Amino acid sequence: MIYLDSVASYPSLPEVDEILYSTAKNNFANPSSSHSLGEQGKELVEGAREAAADSIGALSSEVVFTSGATESNNLIIKGVILPLLLKGQKPHLITSILEHKCVLSISRYLESLGCEVTYLHPNSDGEIQPSIVKNAFRENTALVSIMHVNNELGTINPIAEIGEVCMSEKIPLHTDAAQSYLKLETDVDELNVDFMSLSSHKVGGPKGVGIAYIRDLKDLDISPVVHGAGQEFGLRGGTLPTPLIAAFGVAIQSFSKYYTLEKTNKLKRQLLEGLEKANIKYRINGGRNVIPSCISLTLSSSNIQALLRCNHASLALSQGSACSARSIEPSHVLTALNFDREQASKTLRISFSHKNTGEDIKILLDEIIKFTGN
Repeated sequence: MIYLDSVASYPSLPEVDEILYSTAKNNFANPSSSHSLGEQGKELVEGAREAAADSIGALSSEVVFTSGATESNNLIIKGVILPLLLKGQKPHLITSILEHKCVLSISRYLESLGCEVTYLHPNSDGEIQPSIVKNAFRENTALVSIMHVNNELGTINPIAEIGEVCMSEKIPLHTDAAQSYLKLETDVDELNVDFMSLSSHKVGGPKGVGIAYIRDLKDLDISPVVHGAGQEFGLRGGTLPTPLIAAFGVAIQSFSKYYTLEKTNKLKRQLLEGLEKANIKYRINGGRNVIPSCISLTLSSSNIQALLRCNHASLALSQGSACSARSIEPSHVLTALNFDREQASKTLRISFSHKNTGEDIKILLDEIIKFTGN
């Protein structure tokens, strides 16, 4: 199968497979145990924590391991807002209508508890501009949560600039950086963020592990989502999964060897040049400021439904809409860009990895041409 869905989950790196197997076999002890085998596990965990901290310009004491970006988003957003609600306050959260569904679910949940939420709208390219963030500030604004890179469009939000306007009002900023991590600059100081969510499987690591970065963690009143026996600075209870964390650490150190801008840009150019050569109508969604390894295309003359149906076992592609046998509902991201059902049904999200070749793109182009009318 030709895999063109790395935004959903990046292919596992060979070094990750190796460390995952060896650690699961040899480092099965609880890393919180005081005996030597437990201490060996703890060393692996702390080594991965240091690698993660170094990769984002943070302190090890600000890195909390979670089960993934979804849990990190829950920990950070709920962790900031819930203590304020419990004190009888009415905090205000600013986010956008383009956020990952988990952030939107968290926001709606917090609304049900009395939190005020502002959902910002993007510009025509799918970007959230700093000016609209600033205009949404209120006296009770407790947190801003804007994703770094949109997981459907690949659009890069100006997080550093948003961070500057937040800093000017002393309002903390959280960004879900699962899609940008190790692909773009994600230094927490350069981005001016106070909180960041990361996920291992987006960078060739295993599923089931992620990171919540929390600036000055020890000085903050953050409410844990998972209560336990004090693991992860008391913010995330449960026995740490040593093999997953160790493998995440290896992915952090290895990813740059595989993910190169030169190759991803070359594959994207080949795809677009091939569409133009075949005289196939297309529209790029998300503007020009997008991550290189992802492209959202609307192919107005192509039968995308038939293409996906006939290539289900040979092409791994993602469509920019939720499909069912009876109806096609545009995703919330496409809806925000005013797509109707017809436009959504003709939209593909194509994302590349180091495993893709020029031959893969040729095969994809041949299939698109096959399902395109005159």
